[in-house]
Amino acid sequence: MARVLQSPGKYVQGKNVLAEMADYLQDFGEKVLVIADPVVDELFSEELESGLKGKEVVMEEFNGECSKVEIDRLKDIAEDEEVEMVIGVGGGKTLDTAKAVAHYTNLPVVIVPTIAATDAPCSALSVIYTEKGVFEEYLFLPKNPDVVIIDTQIVADAPVRFLVSGMGDALATYFEAAACDLTKAPTIAGGSQTMTAVSLARLSYDTLLKYGKSAKAAAEAGVVTEALEKVVEANTLLSGLGFESGGLAAAHAIHNGLTVLEETHSNTHGEKVAFATIVQMVLEDRDPVEIERAIAFCKTVGLPTTLADLGVTEVSEDKILEVAKASTAEGETIHNMPFEVDAEMVKDAILAANNL
Repeated sequence: MARVLQSPGKYVQGKNVLAEMADYLQDFGEKVLVIADPVVDELFSEELESGLKGKEVVMEEFNGECSKVEIDRLKDIAEDEEVEMVIGVGGGKTLDTAKAVAHYTNLPVVIVPTIAATDAPCSALSVIYTEKGVFEEYLFLPKNPDVVIIDTQIVADAPVRFLVSGMGDALATYFEAAACDLTKAPTIAGGSQTMTAVSLARLSYDTLLKYGKSAKAAAEAGVVTEALEKVVEANTLLSGLGFESGGLAAAHAIHNGLTVLEETHSNTHGEKVAFATIVQMVLEDRDPVEIERAIAFCKTVGLPTTLADLGVTEVSEDKILEVAKASTAEGETIHNMPFEVDAEMVKDAILAANNL
Protein backbone atom coordinates (compact mmCIF):
# COMPACT_ATOMS: atom_id res chain seq x y z
CA MET A 1 0.00 0.00 0.00
CA ALA A 2 1.31 3.46 -0.88
CA ARG A 3 2.09 5.94 1.87
CA VAL A 4 -0.06 9.06 1.47
CA LEU A 5 -0.04 12.48 3.15
CA GLN A 6 -2.63 15.13 2.33
CA SER A 7 -3.20 18.67 3.57
CA PRO A 8 -5.11 21.89 2.86
CA GLY A 9 -3.92 24.02 -0.03
CA LYS A 10 -2.82 26.80 2.33
CA TYR A 11 -2.82 27.26 6.11
CA VAL A 12 -2.77 30.79 7.53
CA GLN A 13 -2.55 31.46 11.29
CA GLY A 14 -1.84 34.63 13.23
CA LYS A 15 -3.18 37.58 15.17
CA ASN A 16 -5.75 39.68 13.27
CA VAL A 17 -5.43 37.71 9.99
CA LEU A 18 -9.22 37.63 9.49
CA ALA A 19 -9.16 41.27 8.38
CA GLU A 20 -6.56 40.31 5.74
CA MET A 21 -8.36 37.26 4.35
CA ALA A 22 -9.02 38.87 0.95
CA ASP A 23 -5.29 38.46 0.24
CA TYR A 24 -5.79 34.68 0.23
CA LEU A 25 -9.04 34.52 -1.78
CA GLN A 26 -7.99 36.15 -5.04
CA ASP A 27 -8.15 32.97 -7.12
CA PHE A 28 -11.59 31.73 -6.08
CA GLY A 29 -14.20 34.08 -7.55
CA GLU A 30 -16.14 37.18 -6.59
CA LYS A 31 -19.51 35.92 -5.29
CA VAL A 32 -19.30 33.95 -2.05
CA LEU A 33 -21.67 32.08 0.23
CA VAL A 34 -20.66 32.65 3.84
CA ILE A 35 -22.05 30.01 6.22
CA ALA A 36 -21.62 31.41 9.71
CA ASP A 37 -22.43 30.57 13.31
CA PRO A 38 -25.19 32.85 14.68
CA VAL A 39 -22.74 34.83 16.83
CA VAL A 40 -20.24 35.46 14.04
CA ASP A 41 -21.99 38.41 12.40
CA GLU A 42 -22.47 40.04 15.80
CA LEU A 43 -18.89 39.57 17.01
CA PHE A 44 -16.78 39.70 13.87
CA SER A 45 -18.79 41.74 11.37
CA GLU A 46 -16.11 44.43 11.02
CA GLU A 47 -13.31 41.91 10.47
CA LEU A 48 -15.42 39.96 7.96
CA GLU A 49 -16.41 43.13 6.12
CA SER A 50 -12.78 44.13 5.84
CA GLY A 51 -11.62 40.63 4.97
CA LEU A 52 -14.25 40.23 2.22
CA LYS A 53 -13.93 43.74 0.82
CA GLY A 54 -14.72 43.73 -2.88
CA LYS A 55 -16.61 40.41 -2.79
CA GLU A 56 -20.34 39.94 -3.31
CA VAL A 57 -21.44 38.17 -0.15
CA VAL A 58 -24.45 35.94 0.47
CA MET A 59 -24.59 35.49 4.26
CA GLU A 60 -26.45 32.49 5.65
CA GLU A 61 -26.78 31.50 9.30
CA PHE A 62 -25.90 27.92 10.26
CA ASN A 63 -28.76 26.11 11.98
CA GLY A 64 -26.60 24.29 14.51
CA GLU A 65 -26.28 20.67 13.36
CA CYS A 66 -24.18 19.22 10.54
CA SER A 67 -27.05 17.10 9.26
CA LYS A 68 -28.08 16.00 5.78
CA VAL A 69 -31.10 18.29 6.01
CA GLU A 70 -28.95 21.34 6.77
CA ILE A 71 -26.41 20.47 4.07
CA ASP A 72 -29.19 20.14 1.48
CA ARG A 73 -30.73 23.47 2.54
CA LEU A 74 -27.45 25.34 2.11
CA LYS A 75 -26.60 23.50 -1.10
CA ASP A 76 -29.85 24.76 -2.62
CA ILE A 77 -28.98 28.33 -1.60
CA ALA A 78 -25.51 28.06 -3.14
CA GLU A 79 -26.98 26.82 -6.42
CA ASP A 80 -29.83 29.34 -6.50
CA GLU A 81 -27.47 32.26 -5.81
CA GLU A 82 -24.85 30.94 -8.28
CA VAL A 83 -21.98 31.60 -5.88
CA GLU A 84 -18.38 30.85 -6.85
CA MET A 85 -16.98 29.95 -3.44
CA VAL A 86 -18.15 28.70 -0.04
CA ILE A 87 -16.69 30.14 3.17
CA GLY A 88 -17.40 28.52 6.53
CA VAL A 89 -16.93 30.75 9.59
CA GLY A 90 -17.37 29.37 13.09
CA GLY A 91 -17.02 26.11 15.00
CA GLY A 92 -16.44 22.54 13.87
CA LYS A 93 -19.97 21.64 12.80
CA THR A 94 -20.30 24.86 10.80
CA LEU A 95 -17.02 24.15 9.05
CA ASP A 96 -17.92 20.52 8.33
CA THR A 97 -21.20 21.73 6.83
CA ALA A 98 -19.41 24.28 4.62
CA LYS A 99 -17.04 21.57 3.36
CA ALA A 100 -19.96 19.28 2.51
CA VAL A 101 -21.86 22.06 0.73
CA ALA A 102 -18.77 22.95 -1.31
CA HIS A 103 -18.31 19.30 -2.21
CA TYR A 104 -21.87 18.81 -3.45
CA THR A 105 -21.75 22.05 -5.46
CA ASN A 106 -18.21 21.47 -6.79
CA LEU A 107 -17.00 24.82 -5.42
CA PRO A 108 -13.79 25.92 -3.65
CA VAL A 109 -14.07 26.14 0.13
CA VAL A 110 -12.34 28.44 2.60
CA ILE A 111 -12.46 27.45 6.25
CA VAL A 112 -12.30 30.14 8.96
CA PRO A 113 -12.41 28.66 12.48
CA THR A 114 -13.37 31.10 15.23
CA ILE A 115 -12.36 28.58 17.88
CA ALA A 116 -9.57 26.00 18.11
CA ALA A 117 -11.91 23.33 19.44
CA THR A 118 -11.28 20.46 17.01
CA ASP A 119 -8.86 19.27 14.35
CA ALA A 120 -11.65 19.35 11.74
CA PRO A 121 -10.71 22.55 9.85
CA CYS A 122 -7.85 21.14 7.77
CA SER A 123 -9.38 17.79 6.90
CA ALA A 124 -11.15 16.36 3.85
CA LEU A 125 -13.85 15.03 6.14
CA SER A 126 -17.25 16.07 7.43
CA VAL A 127 -18.82 14.35 10.42
CA ILE A 128 -22.55 13.97 9.81
CA TYR A 129 -25.02 13.88 12.70
CA THR A 130 -28.76 13.40 12.89
CA GLU A 131 -30.83 16.51 13.54
CA LYS A 132 -30.89 15.44 17.20
CA GLY A 133 -27.08 15.40 17.43
CA VAL A 134 -26.40 11.65 17.28
CA PHE A 135 -23.43 10.59 15.15
CA GLU A 136 -24.60 9.20 11.80
CA GLU A 137 -21.62 8.82 9.44
CA TYR A 138 -18.37 10.20 8.09
CA LEU A 139 -18.49 11.98 4.74
CA PHE A 140 -15.10 11.50 3.11
CA LEU A 141 -14.33 14.32 0.68
CA PRO A 142 -12.10 14.15 -2.41
CA LYS A 143 -9.95 17.10 -1.36
CA ASN A 144 -8.97 19.21 1.62
CA PRO A 145 -10.05 22.85 2.03
CA ASP A 146 -8.45 25.25 -0.41
CA VAL A 147 -7.53 27.67 2.39
CA VAL A 148 -7.70 27.53 6.20
CA ILE A 149 -7.47 30.89 7.99
CA ILE A 150 -7.37 31.02 11.79
CA ASP A 151 -7.14 34.32 13.65
CA THR A 152 -5.50 33.66 17.01
CA GLN A 153 -6.87 36.85 18.57
CA ILE A 154 -10.38 35.59 17.89
CA VAL A 155 -9.41 32.24 19.42
CA ALA A 156 -8.03 34.05 22.49
CA ASP A 157 -11.25 36.05 22.85
CA ALA A 158 -13.47 32.95 22.59
CA PRO A 159 -14.59 31.00 25.67
CA VAL A 160 -11.59 29.13 27.05
CA ARG A 161 -13.56 25.90 27.09
CA PHE A 162 -13.25 25.68 23.32
CA LEU A 163 -9.45 25.88 23.30
CA VAL A 164 -9.34 23.20 25.99
CA SER A 165 -11.77 21.08 23.99
CA GLY A 166 -9.38 21.29 21.05
CA MET A 167 -6.65 19.95 23.27
CA GLY A 168 -8.91 17.00 24.08
CA ASP A 169 -9.44 16.24 20.42
CA ALA A 170 -5.72 16.60 19.70
CA LEU A 171 -4.83 14.40 22.67
CA ALA A 172 -6.09 11.35 20.78
CA THR A 173 -4.15 12.00 17.58
CA TYR A 174 -0.83 10.43 18.50
CA PHE A 175 -2.30 7.37 20.21
CA GLU A 176 -4.63 6.62 17.32
CA ALA A 177 -1.91 7.21 14.71
CA ALA A 178 0.48 4.97 16.67
CA ALA A 179 -2.10 2.17 16.71
CA CYS A 180 -2.76 2.52 12.99
CA ASP A 181 0.98 2.60 12.26
CA LEU A 182 1.20 -0.90 13.74
CA THR A 183 -1.63 -2.28 11.62
CA LYS A 184 -0.90 -0.16 8.52
CA ALA A 185 -4.62 0.55 8.43
CA PRO A 186 -5.71 2.69 5.48
CA THR A 187 -6.19 6.32 6.47
CA ILE A 188 -8.60 8.97 5.28
CA ALA A 189 -5.80 10.10 2.95
CA GLY A 190 -6.14 6.81 1.08
CA GLY A 191 -2.94 5.01 1.97
CA SER A 192 -0.80 3.91 4.89
CA GLN A 193 1.02 6.17 7.33
CA THR A 194 3.97 8.32 6.34
CA MET A 195 6.67 8.98 8.91
CA THR A 196 5.72 12.64 8.56
CA ALA A 197 2.12 12.05 9.66
CA VAL A 198 3.06 9.98 12.72
CA SER A 199 5.76 12.50 13.65
CA LEU A 200 3.31 15.39 13.36
CA ALA A 201 0.87 13.48 15.56
CA ARG A 202 3.60 12.98 18.17
CA LEU A 203 4.58 16.67 17.95
CA SER A 204 0.95 17.60 18.58
CA TYR A 205 0.90 15.50 21.78
CA ASP A 206 4.27 16.82 23.00
CA THR A 207 3.15 20.40 22.34
CA LEU A 208 0.01 19.92 24.41
CA LEU A 209 1.93 18.53 27.37
CA LYS A 210 4.52 21.33 27.24
CA TYR A 211 2.40 24.38 26.43
CA GLY A 212 -1.22 23.42 27.22
CA LYS A 213 -1.36 25.00 30.67
CA SER A 214 0.34 28.21 29.52
CA ALA A 215 -1.90 28.47 26.46
CA LYS A 216 -4.99 28.12 28.63
CA ALA A 217 -3.70 30.90 30.90
CA ALA A 218 -3.19 33.17 27.87
CA ALA A 219 -6.71 32.46 26.64
CA GLU A 220 -8.10 33.21 30.10
CA ALA A 221 -6.42 36.62 29.83
CA GLY A 222 -7.67 37.08 26.24
CA VAL A 223 -4.15 37.55 24.88
CA VAL A 224 -2.05 35.93 22.15
CA THR A 225 1.24 34.46 23.31
CA GLU A 226 3.70 32.06 21.70
CA ALA A 227 2.29 29.27 23.87
CA LEU A 228 -1.20 30.01 22.58
CA GLU A 229 0.02 30.10 18.97
CA LYS A 230 1.73 26.73 19.46
CA VAL A 231 -1.33 25.06 20.96
CA VAL A 232 -3.66 26.50 18.32
CA GLU A 233 -1.34 25.02 15.70
CA ALA A 234 -1.26 21.70 17.58
CA ASN A 235 -5.07 21.61 17.88
CA THR A 236 -5.71 22.59 14.29
CA LEU A 237 -2.87 21.85 11.88
CA LEU A 238 -0.71 19.19 13.58
CA SER A 239 -3.65 17.19 14.87
CA GLY A 240 -5.54 17.70 11.61
CA LEU A 241 -2.73 16.31 9.47
CA GLY A 242 -1.90 13.69 12.10
CA PHE A 243 -5.37 12.17 12.28
CA GLU A 244 -6.12 12.38 8.58
CA SER A 245 -2.88 10.89 7.30
CA GLY A 246 -2.02 8.96 10.48
CA GLY A 247 -5.35 7.25 11.06
CA LEU A 248 -8.20 6.97 13.56
CA ALA A 249 -8.58 4.08 15.99
CA ALA A 250 -10.43 3.46 19.26
CA ALA A 251 -10.71 6.95 20.77
CA HIS A 252 -12.92 8.46 18.08
CA ALA A 253 -15.02 5.31 17.81
CA ILE A 254 -15.63 5.43 21.57
CA HIS A 255 -16.51 9.12 21.23
CA ASN A 256 -19.13 8.10 18.66
CA GLY A 257 -20.42 5.48 21.07
CA LEU A 258 -20.74 8.03 23.86
CA THR A 259 -23.10 10.11 21.72
CA VAL A 260 -25.83 7.50 22.25
CA LEU A 261 -26.06 8.73 25.85
CA GLU A 262 -28.23 11.84 25.97
CA GLU A 263 -26.38 13.00 29.10
CA THR A 264 -23.23 13.58 27.02
CA HIS A 265 -24.82 15.86 24.42
CA SER A 266 -23.91 19.02 26.33
CA ASN A 267 -20.24 18.07 26.10
CA THR A 268 -18.07 19.12 23.20
CA HIS A 269 -16.51 16.69 20.74
CA GLY A 270 -13.06 17.18 22.27
CA GLU A 271 -14.27 16.63 25.82
CA LYS A 272 -15.70 13.25 24.88
CA VAL A 273 -12.58 12.38 22.86
CA ALA A 274 -10.33 13.18 25.84
CA PHE A 275 -12.05 10.61 28.04
CA ALA A 276 -12.21 8.18 25.12
CA THR A 277 -8.43 8.53 24.70
CA ILE A 278 -7.91 7.35 28.27
CA VAL A 279 -10.23 4.43 27.50
CA GLN A 280 -8.15 3.53 24.43
CA MET A 281 -4.97 3.61 26.51
CA VAL A 282 -6.55 1.23 29.03
CA LEU A 283 -7.84 -0.99 26.23
CA GLU A 284 -4.37 -1.36 24.73
CA ASP A 285 -2.70 -1.81 28.14
CA ARG A 286 -0.31 1.13 27.84
CA ASP A 287 2.27 1.78 30.54
CA PRO A 288 0.42 2.96 33.69
CA VAL A 289 2.84 5.88 33.94
CA GLU A 290 1.82 7.00 30.47
CA ILE A 291 -1.87 6.67 31.32
CA GLU A 292 -1.39 8.67 34.50
CA ARG A 293 0.45 11.36 32.52
CA ALA A 294 -2.52 11.71 30.17
CA ILE A 295 -4.98 11.81 33.07
CA ALA A 296 -2.86 14.43 34.86
CA PHE A 297 -2.75 16.57 31.72
CA CYS A 298 -6.53 16.39 31.38
CA LYS A 299 -6.99 17.43 34.99
CA THR A 300 -4.49 20.29 34.62
CA VAL A 301 -6.34 21.90 31.73
CA GLY A 302 -9.85 20.84 32.79
CA LEU A 303 -10.73 17.97 30.47
CA PRO A 304 -13.06 15.13 31.58
CA THR A 305 -11.46 12.05 33.11
CA THR A 306 -14.60 10.31 34.39
CA LEU A 307 -18.11 9.50 33.19
CA ALA A 308 -19.46 11.89 35.80
CA ASP A 309 -17.41 14.68 34.21
CA LEU A 310 -19.35 13.93 31.02
CA GLY A 311 -22.68 14.16 32.84
CA VAL A 312 -23.21 10.40 33.21
CA THR A 313 -24.00 10.23 36.92
CA GLU A 314 -25.87 6.93 36.86
CA VAL A 315 -23.45 4.29 35.60
CA SER A 316 -24.63 0.77 34.87
CA GLU A 317 -23.00 -2.03 32.92
CA ASP A 318 -26.01 -2.25 30.61
CA LYS A 319 -25.83 1.45 29.76
CA ILE A 320 -22.09 1.35 29.12
CA LEU A 321 -22.51 -1.80 27.04
CA GLU A 322 -24.76 0.18 24.70
CA VAL A 323 -21.95 2.72 24.29
CA ALA A 324 -19.53 -0.13 23.64
CA LYS A 325 -21.79 -1.74 21.06
CA ALA A 326 -22.04 1.54 19.14
CA SER A 327 -18.27 1.97 19.41
CA THR A 328 -17.65 -1.44 17.84
CA ALA A 329 -20.24 -1.25 15.07
CA GLU A 330 -19.19 -2.53 11.67
CA GLY A 331 -17.01 0.03 9.87
CA GLU A 332 -16.00 1.88 13.05
CA THR A 333 -12.37 2.97 13.33
CA ILE A 334 -11.89 0.92 16.50
CA HIS A 335 -11.24 -2.02 14.17
CA ASN A 336 -7.97 -0.32 13.18
CA MET A 337 -6.52 -1.34 16.54
CA PRO A 338 -3.70 -3.91 16.41
CA PHE A 339 -5.90 -6.58 18.02
CA GLU A 340 -9.49 -7.71 17.69
CA VAL A 341 -11.88 -5.61 19.76
CA ASP A 342 -15.42 -6.48 20.86
CA ALA A 343 -18.07 -4.64 22.82
CA GLU A 344 -17.40 -6.47 26.08
CA MET A 345 -13.75 -5.38 26.01
CA VAL A 346 -14.72 -1.76 25.39
CA LYS A 347 -17.33 -1.80 28.17
CA ASP A 348 -14.70 -3.08 30.63
CA ALA A 349 -12.14 -0.50 29.45
CA ILE A 350 -14.64 2.35 29.89
CA LEU A 351 -15.50 1.26 33.43
CA ALA A 352 -11.82 0.75 34.30
CA ALA A 353 -10.84 4.15 32.89
CA ASN A 354 -13.68 5.72 34.84
CA ASN A 355 -12.36 4.21 38.06
CA LEU A 356 -8.77 5.24 37.30
